Amino acid sequence: MRLSTLSRRSFIAGAPLALAACSTPTVRSNLVVASYQPSASSIYGEIDTEPFPVPAIDTSEIDPELLRQTVDYEGPHAPGTIVVDPDARFLYHVRDGGRATRYGVGVGREGFAWSGRARVGRKAEWPTWTPPASMIKRRPDLKEYAGGMPGGIENPLGARALYLYDGDRDTLFRLHGTNEPESIGQAVSSGCIRLFNQDIIDLHRRVAVGAPVVVLQHS
Repeated sequence: MRLSTLSRRSFIAGAPLALAACSTPTVRSNLVVASYQPSASSIYGEIDTEPFPVPAIDTSEIDPELLRQTVDYEGPHAPGTIVVDPDARFLYHVRDGGRATRYGVGVGREGFAWSGRARVGRKAEWPTWTPPASMIKRRPDLKEYAGGMPGGIENPLGARALYLYDGDRDTLFRLHGTNEPESIGQAVSSGCIRLFNQDIIDLHRRVAVGAPVVVLQHS
């Protein structure tokens, strides 16, 4: 079977309420007034320095607003914070000087959306994907991955993952790459936030363990 079909669309079913209960969702504010976008070809070309080469992305098929760019940021969050706006399909990494790096994301589909506060509890490069028992029950063909699918370009978590924690508890929600770049900008996952592999590699490099994460409430 083609492993790229093992998307996050059915990942961690039943978990979406976990993080939503962590705290009161943050109210959306006017975040952006201007953007500064470098050449897309310089950002989304092939990466051949990774253990698994990351293919280039054809940006001609992507809404330019979903491509990584630097924006002026007017939100209330401190530098170092990750802010996810699921309605707009954007993730902001807040920087000093009233700026943020903005990334396009894929978000949870209806019934799997979540909001609240967490922190980056750990980071992983080319993470292992382990389907939960509930998924294996629905899809017995995944039984061979009960012990985990090793990292690789066909892995549903993509090139990097940031694991979201509530205190010391793993919420089971992730910010991660994807083996389905066409899903960015869509609401298709089971609650996790997915980014282009090129973008999660960039975000992983910028973010420290312990960084706060705020996911805004759907309007």
